[in-house]
Amino acid sequence: MKYLIDHFDPTVLNMAGLRLLSATFELTAVFLMIYFNSIQKAVLINASLAFVGPVIFIFTMALGLMGLAGDLSFSKLALIGIGVLMILIGVLK
Repeated sequence: MKYLIDHFDPTVLNMAGLRLLSATFELTAVFLMIYFNSIQKAVLINASLAFVGPVIFIFTMALGLMGLAGDLSFSKLALIGIGVLMILIGVLK
């Protein structure tokens, strides 16, 4: 098992772990919506996911950019950062 974990890049494992955490939140929300069987509570649960999703996205992108920082030029990193910012503006506005 240790060989399998050592085979992967730690940054990739951390990014995948964050996405797995996000998927766990999503699945928990599904079961909570079914359990409560109420439109009002389902909307409330869905609204909380609207907050969690962008936070996981920001952290995952930050990890990826930190991992790429040594391989990319500053101008390329700036373009990626601007792209992420535009995505966030589009989602939040």
